Amino acid sequence: MTPPPAAAARLDSAELPLPEKKPAAKAPVSKAPARTDHPFKGIALILASTIFLGTSDVTAKYLSATLPSIEITWIRFLTFALIMLPAMVPGSPLFALQTNRLSLHLLRGLGILGSSLFFITGLRFLPIAEASATGFVAPLLVTALSIFFLSEKVGLRRWIATGVGLIGVLIILRPGTGAFHPAAFFPLVSALCWACTLIITRMMSGTERAITVMAYSSIVGLVMLSALVPSVWVTPSWHDIAFGVFIGLASTAGQWIVVLAFRYADASVLAPFSYTQLLWVSGLGFVIFGEVPDVYTVVGAGFIVASGLYTAHRERVRRSQLLAVAAEPSPNA
Repeated sequence: MTPPPAAAARLDSAELPLPEKKPAAKAPVSKAPARTDHPFKGIALILASTIFLGTSDVTAKYLSATLPSIEITWIRFLTFALIMLPAMVPGSPLFALQTNRLSLHLLRGLGILGSSLFFITGLRFLPIAEASATGFVAPLLVTALSIFFLSEKVGLRRWIATGVGLIGVLIILRPGTGAFHPAAFFPLVSALCWACTLIITRMMSGTERAITVMAYSSIVGLVMLSALVPSVWVTPSWHDIAFGVFIGLASTAGQWIVVLAFRYADASVLAPFSYTQLLWVSGLGFVIFGEVPDVYTVVGAGFIVASGLYTAHRERVRRSQLLAVAAEPSPNA
């Protein structure tokens, strides 16, 4: 139920240098751990994360038959917050709420919440492979948003790649035909929320630890959902509670493993392997719900994956160029 760890990466993945110098900021309260170059370890971790995240998605779809999406998401964030509780207790060795960027943490928490809530709502009505494939468009949306929020320059090739990905979404959704379901907008809005989350993550790059980011995300989601859940409350059975807690555990574990993976390898290296999440959800969707992805979903997903991989490649090229410029000696030295 958490959007995929594709191309544009998650918490600690946003270590690409920005195209312009950042203004001097206050001394960070805590520094993010340094990255090391162990690509095979990163690949193994990203593959493991797709199992947790894919299983969480499938379980959320299963539970959506008996509980409202708001309540499922509330149980998920309650579990998430309980896991992160040691990071919220002053005096605890893991206390991590010190930050100079509170407003960004709150905005990021809202993005995570919106992404999860809209995605689970879509799962109630859509085949899981269709919803998941549509969700993979988020890294492509980052390309467009980075122009406005990060002042990045996006070249023609990345725009073409983004356009190809959006064509893939149209192939899957088929708007204007009898196959189109209005609920298809939910995973799209979820992808947009996740793209905003990734942009905010880049803005906090290098100043915030993963545990700090995750702790604030859990707090924001739990507070907002606790205000909403009474209006839709359905008393869950112990069976429902068990599955809800499992969703929280699996998604939190998956997110944390992704954080670790991006400490060992670049997004461009890990992106191809993150798409294996589509295989997991498609396989589990067939076994549990009897859903077989139609040819439109397969072809559209192919367009989205291809565009995502090319975007990741261009990110790697851009990173190399920026590092080369940074390493060039000044003529005035």
